[in-house]
Order: sequence, then structure tokens, then C-alpha cells
Amino acid sequence: MDYLPLFAAIKDRPVLVIGGGDVATRKISLLRRAGAQVRVVADTLTAELTTLCEQREIVWLAQAFDETQIDPVFLVVAATDDIALNQRVFAAADARQRLVNVVDNTALCTFTFPAIVDRSPLLVAISSGSSAPVLARILREKIEALLPTNLGRMASASSYWRNHLKTRLKSVAERRRFWERVFNGRFASLMIAGNDAAAQRALEEEIDRPERTIGEIALVGAGPGDAGLLTLRGLQLIQQADVVFYDHLVSEAVRELVRRDAETICVGKRAGSHSVPQHETNRLLVDAALQGKSVVRLKGGDPFIFGRGGEELQAAAEAGIPFQVVPGVTAAAGATAYAGIPLTHRDFAQSVTFVTGHYKPDSAPFDWAHLAQSRQTLAIYMGTMKAAEISQQLIQHGRDSATPVAVISRGTCADQQVITGTLQQLETLAKDAPMPALLVIGEVVQLHHQLAWFQHTLDTGSFASSVVNLA
Repeated sequence: MDYLPLFAAIKDRPVLVIGGGDVATRKISLLRRAGAQVRVVADTLTAELTTLCEQREIVWLAQAFDETQIDPVFLVVAATDDIALNQRVFAAADARQRLVNVVDNTALCTFTFPAIVDRSPLLVAISSGSSAPVLARILREKIEALLPTNLGRMASASSYWRNHLKTRLKSVAERRRFWERVFNGRFASLMIAGNDAAAQRALEEEIDRPERTIGEIALVGAGPGDAGLLTLRGLQLIQQADVVFYDHLVSEAVRELVRRDAETICVGKRAGSHSVPQHETNRLLVDAALQGKSVVRLKGGDPFIFGRGGEELQAAAEAGIPFQVVPGVTAAAGATAYAGIPLTHRDFAQSVTFVTGHYKPDSAPFDWAHLAQSRQTLAIYMGTMKAAEISQQLIQHGRDSATPVAVISRGTCADQQVITGTLQQLETLAKDAPMPALLVIGEVVQLHHQLAWFQHTLDTGSFASSVVNLA
């Protein structure tokens, strides 16, 4: 280990910065965030530093460096392009046992600035010892994505209750188990979601009933397939879950992001194969939460768009289990975007309608006259088995048989397939389309060949795909 990681308390302490350019400005910004009293030595200052001096936020100590300027300060930063001056600053600081950083010169540093993830009062610092600063920055970006922005507020809120809890739970082990449960439970979920008031109530309930073991259900939209379309909040929850119930529409790439030691259970429904009844899925979710587990119900697309998410949360509500919802990119938005088919366009469609081709037998029939209106886009989920009826009814109720249509299979995935044709050909187009598939009906489909950015990428050889045009 070449460096000892330390967090230095520099609030209200004097820090000397040699240099007044852009690099010095960035370092001074960081030092001021930590509360340092910044003193600057430079012949000229940037406009930003000049303003800070005029506002008495920093002190412009002198234009020329003198070794005695180091005597009263806590640490020193040299940010100039004058090699000789930087060496003088390092030598003077080192002789006085002051920590010193000469920017971009590791040999002249007794401390370095790490890449920082700031969730104050929580801080994460990453350093490569100046050997690979770009790698450190990339790692910081990855950690930034994993740590909720409200994590610091969570730490501050819980700090207030630490002493109070000591009067309720006597042993260190009891308090540790309590905080482990709280930081993985509803209090944490509500804080991360920004609902401070509800989070405070949840924490008070936990303190009043520290033995309470009920869990929480999070309904998470997994998006249409591409793992990059999973929301940041969704990623955080599936990496915290004790158990994840998923369906067949959740891609393997998304499932790979689930916490490794979490239990994963498939409760999918698929036509023509074994399916888990909805009432059984509801029971499994409730039972797991009643056992005190952090439960994620991971659903393809968006859980509230033809996903039965509302039914599952009704079961949770009836059982008195707290829950939350994380929306996802629905298939109609994701698959058409990757196919280069805008759902609306001023020249072709002023509205879009999401329709399910799979509905309860006792449901009212479609309003075919409304769906057959021109200059609108129809995005039909689970419609391949009823493609013949859809085509027939739309044409019968006035939609032009030559209306462009597309069947998008496995949208947003590497093996995405887009088949285009006309409304009268819809049954043939959908017949052997790989599942899952989305039907798109409307004049906007003709833009696919111009705007198919993802398909163009695939056709270059990066992935395997196929495009068929039956028009």
C-alpha cells in the first residue's frame, strides 16, 4: 500500500494554493467545499477566483511565492506550470513537515486528491496513487450510479436517533441488527425516494417496535430487455433485495444484475407453457414480505402497463405490507425507439394508443371504430396470436389496408428483429415472429428505414439481427 487513506478535517484551517489558473480554481473549489480557509499566491487569477476574492471568500495573499507563507498553513497545493517553482514549493513544504500536493507530479506529492463520491456526511474516496487517474474516475462514476443521492440524508437522520435507541436496546449486537434491518428496509427506501416525512415515521415505528420483522415489496420495471435501460433506482433495489420474483419478459442481462446471494424465483406467464397463476404470485410476494424479507417483484417493461402490477400491490395493501413502485421503460417506448419508429410525428401521427391483445374473456370488446382512426399509432402488446382478427377488424372499420405495420421481436436486445409490411399482411408478418413481440400499426412505421439507428449498428456486424420487409 503506497498511501495511507485519510480523511483530513480542514474546516476553518488555512490552506495555501500556489497558482491562479483553471487547475488551481478546481482545487480551490474542492478545498472550499471542505470548509478550508484558502490563501492564494499567484501573479494573476481567473475570473472566478477574482470574484471570490472580492467577496472575501478566499484571500489573495501575494503575487510571488515566499517560503515563509507556508509556516502558518495546514497543507499546501501547487498548481502552476512553472516546474522550478513547483519544486521550490515542494521542498519548502516538505522541510516544514507540511502535506503538499504538486498537481500532475506524483514525485512531488506527500498527499493526492482522490476521486470523490460525495454523499455527505458519507464520503467514498478512490485513488490509484496517480498511476491511473482515468480508471479512478471511471470507478467513481460506477459507484456514483450505485449509491443513492439521498444516502447522506439517511445517515444524518439516523444519527439523531442513535442515543435514543441505546435506552431501548441495551446490547451492541441488538443495536447492530436493528440498524442493519433499518438500512435495508422501508426507512431506507423512503429516504432514497426523497419522502423524508414518511421515512421519519417509519423509523419511529421501528424504534417503538424494534422486534417488528415485516418486510417490504418493491414493484420494479425491468424495461424491455436492454439492461442499460433499467433505471438507476431499479438497479439499486435489485442489488439490495433478499428475494426477487421475475417473469419471462425480464431479460437475462437484467437478471445478471441481481445481487448474487439473493433468491430468484420465476413466476412468469407464457401462452402454451406452464404458468404461475396470478393468485399464487400474489401469495408468494405477501408470504416473503411477512417473513421480513426485502422483496422485489421484477417485471418486464413498466409494471403498470399491461403488467398486472396493480393487482399484486392490491394484495400487498390488503395484507398490510408496505410497498413502492419503480417505473420502467415500457416495451412500446423502448422497442419502437430502438427500431427507429417514433410513436408520434407531426407529419404522420398526433396520438398513440397502447392496446393489449390479451384480455380477460369477460372484458368488453375493443372500440374498433376508435382504433381504426387514421393518423394515430397503435402499439399492441401480446397481439401476435390475434393478428388476423386485429387486421380484419381495423380494415373493416375503416383503416386503410395499406397502412404500414411493424412486428418488433425481442426489442432492444442484441437479437432484435423488425419485420415491416402493410396492415393486410399483419397475420403473415406475426405468424412466426420470435417472442416477445410488439405490433406497431401506423404511418410512422415508414420512418423505420430512415431512423433505424440500432438496426444500422447491428447490420455493421456488431450483433446478429435480421430485417424483413414484406411491403
